[in-house]
Amino acid sequence: MLDIQFIRDNADLVVEKSKQKGYSPSVNELLEVDASRRELQTTVEALRQKRNELASGSKGQSPTTENVELGKTYKQDSMKAEKELKALDDRYFDLLKSLPNMPLENVPIGASEAENKVTKKVGEPINYDFIPKNHWEIEAADNLIDKARAVKVAGSRFVYLKGALVQLQFAIIQWTLLQLTDERFLEKIIEDNQLDIVAKPFVPVLPPALVNTKAYEATTRLNAEETTYKLANDELWLNASAEHSLCNMYMDEIIPEVELPIRYIGYATSFRREAGTYGKDTEGTIRMHQFDKLEMEVFSTPETGLDEHKLLIAIEEHLVGALGLPYQFLQKCTADIGKPNASGIDIEVWFPGQEKYRETHTADYMTDYQARSLRTRLRRANNNIEFVHTNDATAFAFPRILAAIIENYQTQDGHIIIPEVLKPYMAGRTEI
Repeated sequence: MLDIQFIRDNADLVVEKSKQKGYSPSVNELLEVDASRRELQTTVEALRQKRNELASGSKGQSPTTENVELGKTYKQDSMKAEKELKALDDRYFDLLKSLPNMPLENVPIGASEAENKVTKKVGEPINYDFIPKNHWEIEAADNLIDKARAVKVAGSRFVYLKGALVQLQFAIIQWTLLQLTDERFLEKIIEDNQLDIVAKPFVPVLPPALVNTKAYEATTRLNAEETTYKLANDELWLNASAEHSLCNMYMDEIIPEVELPIRYIGYATSFRREAGTYGKDTEGTIRMHQFDKLEMEVFSTPETGLDEHKLLIAIEEHLVGALGLPYQFLQKCTADIGKPNASGIDIEVWFPGQEKYRETHTADYMTDYQARSLRTRLRRANNNIEFVHTNDATAFAFPRILAAIIENYQTQDGHIIIPEVLKPYMAGRTEI
């Protein structure tokens, strides 16, 4: 959520920036409800004080008939005012939650993803002396996936990953965790990118696969219609990505400033409905209802939030570059960064079998918008309380990155060369 004082002071700006993200906010109604709510809060507090004074004055003696009647009047007035205040509170928070986060100044203004900006390209696509295949052709030919049996068991957009492809996934996981938990690795990334933050290692986490409704709604990422599966008999949702049960770890908590930044690398099996994607990516393993993912989550001070965002982007770039994959940076426009995000950067990897770049990584900076909803705060050394800033970013989304490796490292005879950095984790194998 946005800070209500910021909205009071910048109503026109909030309307303008919200429209840039595709929202039509009811800011005037929010401010009217806010004013009525504050006025009614004053009334409720005054009535409570009168009731307390009346009770205090009658202590130790029988109340007079006049005081009894006055007490009944105060009670009735209080109950009526509190009921009205509850209705105003509900409307106030509904309106407040409907407002998106404000995009940073460097986010390009755009009405759709078509207006995202490519800001950098690294690496040249390989010139093969044969026609490169799509990853699903290679996976099927080498018996690395089984979609037919997965359909029988679970339905469409599910798959059995098999054999060496599973080993390759766990090789990537081990390689990634060893880097992100290494202080020296982070020191180099920070130095190379001239960031003013500490080289505190990431802590590996296996988060819950289920999130209750309250905790999920507070993340501002619960998208019930398009994305998230709900359990039929419980107020529980299947995790759509690891950060959805990482960002709310400190919900309703106050973190001492000395403990920040807190950096997590979470591994989770994730579930997405993929509603609205009928007919898209029906082949292969790009868009699945179930997939595994390594995700980075960071809690920081407001001063370091933007540098933490840049750190996560630099880590993503290092990971993709170390795999030897051609890629490009995409600065997402206002309409595409998402409701809670102030900034969003994608990395897209070249898929030679499809002859196009495809998104494999994203990095989202939410400033204090998410933390305000989660009530995740920090305590300064002077005891002042503020909201933390949150960031999340992809380390690797499986099996998307597997598909990218398969297409870029394929041979004419349909084998897959294992990237150099992963060979130490593949028990001596050099290809699949």
